[in-house]
Amino acid sequence: MPSYIARTACMIMAGGKGSRLGPLTSHRAKPSVPFAGRYRIIDFVLSNFLNSGYRRLYVLTQYMASSLIKHINRNWHLDGFSQYIEIVPAQMRMGNHWYRGTADSIYQNLNLVRDSRAEHVAVFGGDHIYKFAIDQMEEAHVERNADLTVAAFPVPKDQAHHFGVIQIDEEGRIVGFQEKPQENAKTIPGRPDWCLVSMGNYFFRADVLARVLTEDANDPNSAHDFGKNVIPKMVAEGRRVFIYDFGKNTIPGEPETAAPYWRDVGTIESYFQANMEVRSRLPAINLYNRQWRIRTAQRDYPPARFVRDGDQTSADVDDSLVCEGSIVASATLRRVVLGYDTYVHAGSEVEDAVILSGCNVGANSRLRRVLMDKNCSIEPGAEIGVEPERDRERFPFITESGIIVLPKGTRVPKDGPIELAHDMDFLMRNDAATSSSLIASDGRYAVSERERHSFESSGPRYTKYSGQK
Repeated sequence: MPSYIARTACMIMAGGKGSRLGPLTSHRAKPSVPFAGRYRIIDFVLSNFLNSGYRRLYVLTQYMASSLIKHINRNWHLDGFSQYIEIVPAQMRMGNHWYRGTADSIYQNLNLVRDSRAEHVAVFGGDHIYKFAIDQMEEAHVERNADLTVAAFPVPKDQAHHFGVIQIDEEGRIVGFQEKPQENAKTIPGRPDWCLVSMGNYFFRADVLARVLTEDANDPNSAHDFGKNVIPKMVAEGRRVFIYDFGKNTIPGEPETAAPYWRDVGTIESYFQANMEVRSRLPAINLYNRQWRIRTAQRDYPPARFVRDGDQTSADVDDSLVCEGSIVASATLRRVVLGYDTYVHAGSEVEDAVILSGCNVGANSRLRRVLMDKNCSIEPGAEIGVEPERDRERFPFITESGIIVLPKGTRVPKDGPIELAHDMDFLMRNDAATSSSLIASDGRYAVSERERHSFESSGPRYTKYSGQK
């Protein structure tokens, strides 16, 4: 492993609000959103850095950071001296304002870069799902003597408006950059339906980073964003700005035929689809590679349990992930991600669903295309995703494709209005991403009494279950 890796400072931007993921992000930062039953989104970038040999990590937080900080403090520990994962809250070091953009978040923490005496600085987002041997990117950055190296990946043209679109010459040097173009996105030569986009992951020379961020901070017309301002200016000034082709990245322990995997789970649709990819028969991302483990919390739950309820048929589970501590009793699961500490009662049928931890699915209920945040409770006989017209009357949050999203702590009766946890109703009404949906549903849902909060688990109790004699 090259010696410069030990001196590299790694800045992980984890302060994003993730508005398009509401209501999952009405009470937590986007990097703290659970994923694949037992992980959180932040676990992927942290695992990538540690698996690649990096041991000096700074996690920059801002919005709704409590659960994110708790998760890292409890579950991610290095030796604290030459190796550390340090949580850095927004501190207003450079003025009476919070982070004004991605570039400003690093600028306000340049003291950490200077104190580290790093030659190179990794600046990565904390809100994507991917596996990345990051040391291979830094090796390319050093070999090219680049001022900046940008990780790049091709995406279909119709998705390019979500990303920064890159144009390069034959040597991989960036010659043009469009930040989230709403039209006329530049395509890859010879591939008119595809665009090369920035993954939001960068390597800078430390002295160059300090210089360009200071210049940007003093520009009153800047939005202080890497994609909108810093990178285009560096390209225009003729600095040595190159791409790193993520398609050439190789993960130890993966077969040579394995395709690179990276997902921006910035919307409910993309988040739901990425969870479905993890539980598929041939997952696009391999979570079982022992040479590239994705680390997360180690919980004291018993193994998942599949039991027969009385004289009923056995549990029937197909193409699904079921996490520790959960019980499936004579129920049917088809293409489901079932989080830890969750109970699916007898006679229930669940299809194409993502159910987070601490939930309770009542007997003989039917669920289709449902995304349930933590601690939700479905009463016996309830149906969701079966009658679209009825669903639109009952549920405030439904995507265009018909995914029904239940906020944390929601209770769904067989008939009548659903009940939102009191704290979640307050948070969502004060969140611009969700308030309009709640207002439009006024009078069609109930709010629990003040003493019931969304953190109260509705999941299984291990001393009793319906099949026990």
